[in-house]
Amino acid sequence: MIWHQTYLLFGHGLAFSALLASLPIVTLLLLLGVFRRPAWVAALTGLVVTFLLATLAYRMPVPSAISAALHGAAFGLLPISWIVFWAIALFRVTVEMGQFEIIKDSIGQLTADPRLQALLIAFAFGAFLEGAAGFGTPVAIAAAMLIGLGFSPFSASAICLLANTAPVAFGSIGIPVVTLAITTGLPLHPLSAAVGRICAPMSLILPLYIVAAIGGFGSLAGIWIPTILAGTSFALVQFLISNFIGPQLTDILAALAAMAAMFAYLRLKKSSSAEHADLPAARRFAHMGAPPEFPTLRAETLTPNYTTQQVLYAWLPYALLVVCVLLWGWMPVQTALNNLTVMIKWPMLHDLVYRMPPIVKTPSPYHAIYALTWAGGSGTACMVATLLSALSLRMSPRDFLHVLWKVTLQLRLPTLTVTAVLALAFLMNYSGATATLGLAFAASAALFPFFSSMLGWLGVFLTGSDTSANALFGNLQVVTATHLGFNPTLMAAANSTGGVMGKMISLQTLAIAAAATGLSPNEQVKLFRFTLKHSILLASLVGLITLLYAYVLHL
Repeated sequence: MIWHQTYLLFGHGLAFSALLASLPIVTLLLLLGVFRRPAWVAALTGLVVTFLLATLAYRMPVPSAISAALHGAAFGLLPISWIVFWAIALFRVTVEMGQFEIIKDSIGQLTADPRLQALLIAFAFGAFLEGAAGFGTPVAIAAAMLIGLGFSPFSASAICLLANTAPVAFGSIGIPVVTLAITTGLPLHPLSAAVGRICAPMSLILPLYIVAAIGGFGSLAGIWIPTILAGTSFALVQFLISNFIGPQLTDILAALAAMAAMFAYLRLKKSSSAEHADLPAARRFAHMGAPPEFPTLRAETLTPNYTTQQVLYAWLPYALLVVCVLLWGWMPVQTALNNLTVMIKWPMLHDLVYRMPPIVKTPSPYHAIYALTWAGGSGTACMVATLLSALSLRMSPRDFLHVLWKVTLQLRLPTLTVTAVLALAFLMNYSGATATLGLAFAASAALFPFFSSMLGWLGVFLTGSDTSANALFGNLQVVTATHLGFNPTLMAAANSTGGVMGKMISLQTLAIAAAATGLSPNEQVKLFRFTLKHSILLASLVGLITLLYAYVLHL
């Protein structure tokens, strides 16, 4: 049975309809931010509210509504939860085999300062993982590594969520920008350049912002130069590659530049960076939200002198991860593995829902194809790296199975949260509720350049994916920009760039961080309240940059 979407409810105007369409979002915000309920409770409650909204207000057929929710839940399991599972399993293998102690000490020999350790791992290495894999991999890996280095669960989670923003627009070999080009019909390279011109200023300030947001402005004492160096090197390469080469290698090369710049500086200025490791500001940075009895940093602690061979052997699991992720992204291998992907036309949903103008130019069937990427996904690359690591570190099969069992127990509630949130997001998309909210943002007229970034922010908050937000709102941005006389390429780019600032408050991403660090339900609520203000502030800054390009610089 074919069903046509409608975006105005009960014969009322856009304002009333948008108010109703926002009920799932308001439910999530209230339960998390006001009533302080656990993330999985908020997600399930929000899903129930969304189902009632879809069937009673939008009059979506019940079978289609159930099918849409199941489609989202399936996406939450694979690829999202699949990636998180193997990312944490890889970390647990290194811990159980005693190799993470060597990794921790090798980083400590490079710098004893937790602020610089965080920038190396969460910002630079995390950006590399985002560029190569995406889909939550950098948050899971980097947060687990920071926990191993002695960071409190709250600090590790908050740092990684803030860091996993600016690189997201070019994540997973440029997939968000490529998807945006496909859905909008805009040329890829001008679109990549526009995204890079908005992202670069954000990348420039991001390391400074992370340190100040977590530990206060006093935490920047003694580390101004390396922090500015990290942001400048990343932003410069991100700008150049996105403008003159393309989106695919932007994050990978920018991250390598940031890591190389920081490594070179720390090797030259090792003593001057280490001497600040016992500052109260540095301790606050690493132990934010920790109880008083949480272990504190001690600058006088000496790290063992491991041989180069021992250090390289300890880092082998992460070297294998990098190799596997890059191999999976290499076009010949990617093509071969993607041939094994099973494409499923989702029953009772595929092409049975029609999107209507002005969301699209003409009535168009809303596809619902589930890609069972069991071989070509980033999670499978991480799985292979984990298996190879267990073999290389000579872990017994019994111990390896025990690690997998413990990870399974650890991820029960985070997986429930992820699947419920994705079910909610897909149901909002297919019912038309998300489109109603998009039309409300598009009605902002002269302020549309600002609200175009906020529209992307909303899309990522709902879906947890910049790629999904671009597919969802990209065409609406182009249609509205053309109608209002703005540059459609700029508005589409603002959707992608503003979207990345919604990543840190997406329940999907919060669940990944909680799983990697073992956050308690109360800490998860506290983390959401903390990231919400920074998410709104950074998304607003993207909106102001877009306004500048639209009215002053005329991009």
